Amino acid sequence: MRHVISVLVQDHPRVLSRITGLFARRGFNLESLAVGTTHVPGLSRISLVVSGDDHTLEQVEKQLNRLIEVLKVTDHSEPHVERELCLVKVHVAGVEERLAVKDIQEAFRARVVDVAQKSLILELTGDSKKIDSFIEALRPYGILEVMRTGAVAMSRGERTLKVREKREAV
Repeated sequence: MRHVISVLVQDHPRVLSRITGLFARRGFNLESLAVGTTHVPGLSRISLVVSGDDHTLEQVEKQLNRLIEVLKVTDHSEPHVERELCLVKVHVAGVEERLAVKDIQEAFRARVVDVAQKSLILELTGDSKKIDSFIEALRPYGILEVMRTGAVAMSRGERTLKVREKREAV
């Protein structure tokens, strides 16, 4: 089963390295990883996507909570909003291909962010199924490059990642 986990951490050097090292040592496979600052200075939010059963998820959460810099771990099993950003560079040799790719771009509500003589770079935001479908729709035209950010998620409604009491990092 696929799990999207948000981790609120103190923004210190090597925190990300410690978290990814924890996953590597335990043999947990990370499907995606996204990191960014929050609205609170000194705090960052990490979104992880892992696959596994409930026991695996429980182990991941326990291991993350053992790290001093980790302030909160949330599995987004409740209703949540999940998005991913994708850039796709696609080959367009002529006018007909360019128009066909434009139709796909409009159908998915993607944006053209770069135009070259024989290629376009398209930007799409959505859930991973939408991104997968977009890439498959473009595949016949010749995908030159793909870059995906990985999933980011936030609980719906009033629920937030509240910070528990801060611990001092050693």
